[in-house]
This record gives sequence, C-alpha cells and structure tokens, in this order.
Amino acid sequence: KQSGSGGGGLDSKINDAFNAYLESGPKPTVAAIQGVALGGGLEVAMACNARVCSSGTRLGLPELQLGIIPGFGGTQRLPRLVGLQKAIEMMLTSQPIKDTEAKERGLIDQVVSKEELLQAAKKMALEVAEAKRPRVLSLYRTDKLEPFGEANMVFEFARAQAAKRARGLSHVLLCLEAIEHGVANGGNAGLKKEAQCFAAAANLDTHKALVHIFFAQRDTKKIKGVTGAGLTPRKMKCVAVLGGGLMGSGIATALVQAGYEVLLKEVNQQFLEGGMQRVRANLQSRVKKGAMSQAAFDNAMSLLKGELTYDNFKRADMVIEAVIEDIPLKQRIFADLEKACRPDCILSTNTSTIDINLVGMKTSAKERILGAHFFSPAHIMPLLEIVRTEQTSKQAILDTLELTARIKKTPVVVGNCTGFAVNRVFFPYTMASCMLVDMGLNPYLVDKAIAGTFGMPMGPFRLNDLVGSDVGFHVGKNFLDSFPDRVYISQLIPMMNQLKRLGEKTGKGFYKFDAKRRASPDPEIVPIIQESQKAAGLLKDPRKPPKMTDEEIIEFIFFPVVNEGCRVVSEGVVDKPADLDVATVMSMGFPAYRGGLIFWADLVGAAKIEAKLSALAQMVGPKHAGFFAPCDYLKQCAQSGRKLSAGVGSASKM
Repeated sequence: KQSGSGGGGLDSKINDAFNAYLESGPKPTVAAIQGVALGGGLEVAMACNARVCSSGTRLGLPELQLGIIPGFGGTQRLPRLVGLQKAIEMMLTSQPIKDTEAKERGLIDQVVSKEELLQAAKKMALEVAEAKRPRVLSLYRTDKLEPFGEANMVFEFARAQAAKRARGLSHVLLCLEAIEHGVANGGNAGLKKEAQCFAAAANLDTHKALVHIFFAQRDTKKIKGVTGAGLTPRKMKCVAVLGGGLMGSGIATALVQAGYEVLLKEVNQQFLEGGMQRVRANLQSRVKKGAMSQAAFDNAMSLLKGELTYDNFKRADMVIEAVIEDIPLKQRIFADLEKACRPDCILSTNTSTIDINLVGMKTSAKERILGAHFFSPAHIMPLLEIVRTEQTSKQAILDTLELTARIKKTPVVVGNCTGFAVNRVFFPYTMASCMLVDMGLNPYLVDKAIAGTFGMPMGPFRLNDLVGSDVGFHVGKNFLDSFPDRVYISQLIPMMNQLKRLGEKTGKGFYKFDAKRRASPDPEIVPIIQESQKAAGLLKDPRKPPKMTDEEIIEFIFFPVVNEGCRVVSEGVVDKPADLDVATVMSMGFPAYRGGLIFWADLVGAAKIEAKLSALAQMVGPKHAGFFAPCDYLKQCAQSGRKLSAGVGSASKM
C-alpha cells in the first residue's frame, strides 16, 4: 500500500509477507497466469515457487512509465529469473515479453492452454510438495546472474543508455541503483534498497507528472454534456476520405487497419493511383517490421476502394476531407458532399487552422460538420483533435469519439478557433525562437536547450526543417491575421522561403541534410540570420550577442506558450485543462515526464511565469510587448495562488 496521495514508500510488511508465505511458507506456491501479469501482478507471481501461464500471456514490469520503480521485489527477482541484462531491458523499456520468450528465459515454467491452466498449476504444486520438482526461492538464486565483472559492464552500459534516452530522469537511475545493490549484497539487502529507491522515486515531480498524464489520457473521451447525455454511438462501417496525399493516405491507412471500408477519392486517375500506392506502402512497412501479418495486410487492402466521383458516397457514414488548405475549394467540396451523402453522414475536415464555420458556410448541414484534425503522419501520430462548432450535434461528436477509439487514437474535443488547441497554443513557440535569433542567439544553441535540456524531441529550428519553412510560413500567416496584437514578425522564415531553403524536402534549411536526411549545422545560414537581425533591430551590437543560460532560453520560448495555453483554458477551447496537457504531449512531443503544458506550468508557478513575462515585455519595448503581455487568467492565478489547472467554470467555445 502506498502511503499518502502524493507518493512515498511502500509498507515493508508486504515484502515480508511475500518472503514468509509465498516464497518460503509452509506450502509451495504456483502462480497460474492468464492474459497479462504486469507490475505488481508479475511481482506476486515471481515470489511464488513456480509459474504456469496460458498461451498468449504477456509479462512485464512497466512501472517506470509512471515515474516509479517496481516495489514488490521486482528489481531483485526478475534479474535472478531471466538474467541481469534482460531484466534491465524489460524494466527500463517497460516492454512486456510474450509467453514463449518468458518460457525460454525461465520466467515461466510451463505454457498451457487456457482450459488446462488451473489443473496444470495444481499438478505442479503437488509435484513440488512431493519433492518431484525442486522448490525454487527466486530471491536467493544466483545461477542466472552474470559474473561480477560482466555485471559491472551491463550496469555501465545501462547508465550510458539512460543518459542518452532518459536524460534527467532520476527514477531510471534509482531503479538501476536498487538492482545493482541486490546483485552486490544479496536479495534481502536489495529489497531494503528497493524500498528506499521506490520512496525516492514516488516523491519526484516526474512520478506525479506521469501519473497525471496516465489518467488524463483516459479522461479525454469524457466530454461534459456529450458522453453523459444518454446517447449511443452509431456503428459506422464506411468512411470516405477526400484526397490521397500524405495526410489523406495516412488517414485511410489508419481506417483500413481498424476494419473500416474506405472510399478514397481523388480528382484524376494518376492522383488516385498515387494515393492507393501510399496506403499500400504504409501497410507494407508494417508487414516488413513484423507489426502486421500478410493476411491482415491483404484484408486491409481489400477494404480500400478508389473513387473518382461521388457516386458511391451514399454508403459513407462519415467523410474526412483532406485536401489543400484552400477555403473556396473546401466550401465547394462540402456543398457537393451535402448533395452526395446521406442526411446522417458526418462531414468532417482535416484542416489544421481554418475556421470550421467557414468550411461549411455553403451548406445547410451544420449540425453534422466538424473538424477531424489528424497530425502527420496520420497513421502513426496518436492524437486526433475533434473540433466542434456551436452547431455541431452531440451525436456527431459521440460517433467521432467512437471512431477515434476504434482507430486507436486519443481524442481531444476542442472549440472552433484559429489553430484550435495545439497549433494555437504553439504559435508563439516558433516566433519566440526567431526573436531569440534576431536578438543574436545561435539557432543551434536554442535547439540544444529545447531538445537537450528541456526534453522536446527536437528544437524549434530542426522542427521547422522537418515540417518545411513553406508550411510554417503559411500556417503562421493565419495567426498574424487572427492575433495581430500578440505576434512577433521575423524575416527569418520568409527569407528561408524566398531562398527555397525549406528544410528536409530541399536538402537544406536551418540545417543541411545528407542523402539519409541526417542534419548538420550549415554555415550558409549566417548571412541570412544577419540580414534578419538587421531588419529586426533587436541586436544593438553584433559583437556582443546576449548570453543566456538554457533555463533562460526555455523560459523565453515556453512562457509565451503557457500564456496562450491560459487563454485557451479561459476561453473554454478545451473541455478541461488536462486535455491540453494530453494534446501537447501527444502532438508536439512535450515531455510526458513534465506532465503536459499546464501541469508543468503549475510546477513552475503562475506567479513566476507572470513576473518573467512582464519583465520580458518591458525588456523588448512597446513594439513587441504584446507578445509577452500576461493574459488575464494567468494574472488572476498568479495573484490568487490558484492553480492554472483549476480551469474556469464555463466553457464558451464548447
């Protein structure tokens, strides 16, 4: 039992009971496992004298995903059952293993059918009791542990990997510390060290953040006034996708994988064949990686039908439009869809920024029009923003939530505004980064601080090269038009566009790329940066660029993002603040171990963020002060001590 709600240690009596009754008690124990044994379930099983499982069972210790370490003896018994190297791999990756590998490794003694499971476990217990099979005490085994010198090398390698892949995450090192102590000093000593390390991990902000995201992710599908309204989602079978480009083909891939019949429409045969081939390539990639069988591939492809007209669209339960971001084009398409589809067909657009009301303006079907904003690549990225207007019906939202679950994505229902939730909140991210460069900072140092120190998958300039300067320029223009009072206009990205330095797609952007798309700094950008700095007028003396720590760079870039997040919360663009945490983690790669944007902001403190933004606004002067000016919600929380995650009472956009 964990003490308190904010973390802490485990009651040592539990491990004492495991030792005294399960492992060394008066009667031998055999664990009968069906389906899964993860975390504490596997730790109970490992304390038994033997283990039998049914076919298809998965076993693992995924505690590190929640910022803690195994606390019921897992750090001690797993290495003694499967070997040190495999045990560390299982714990640090949180990846379970299947029954066949578990049997080969010695974690499982016998694999039987589900029907035979209980009888086989009873038989094995009797064999142990009658001394026909040895009674194994896992905690005291050493035969599977590597020799001491080899074990030291394993720990050294594991710590090096943790430094690369889990930089700054203390709970990973605490797990290794508990394992190593047990290897060096014996299982009982290891249990005591495990308890100490568990308590330390449970008190870290990392644990609180990961637990927050774990539960918040499960709550995004609960929408006030929709999921509790007594409605039942329709069983949709057929979905039409308009556009077979990278986004449309990715959406179609996700749908056929989930068993939907998909009508993929294009404007001509050449484009249609290209779209069909992209879906095929996406699925073949999964087959090649072993994630999909050939039979599943064949079945998925049989569900995909190419279309050049709307003739078969009466079969569609939902349409997802994924054409270029052109308002008149989308309006014509939606007017055509209203005529071609059934009156109950949901009409959705995959636009990333355009007002949904504009898209559906020329129809009378506004109650079944919504945004279905996938992130690229659509068949891989786990988030789907469901954008509702004031007219969107509860039934349409509920049906789309059902589809989201079936294609195994996490939904976030958001209100209709420029950029919706994710893109709107992150528009200051690139602008603040460009301002830093215009002030004299090296863009590669900015990327290093944001990716290396803060933990984003990549820095803002490397991300720009991945997405493309042309896309960034186009999307950014929407925010210049919608929020002119709080934007920073730099010449940096427009100049990149003019010079066709679009990033990976042209082989050079802020970075240069080799044939394998590996990025490296490019000295050719120096004159471009100098010209942008000259136009901005923020760098007074080029010989004396400002010196900023990584922490100062992080605050300069992320505090304006938090500020916009506060506006999104206060305007009710998201159903609840925790939804924004999930959205930022699952779309932009905001570090899950920081809990998402709003959770992290609460850890920093509203008062600190408000004070820093006010100071930055004063520093840059009246021309750019609006970019940093704290919004009312942030100021109110800073003054009252109220958490940003508390949200507001009403939800105007929802």
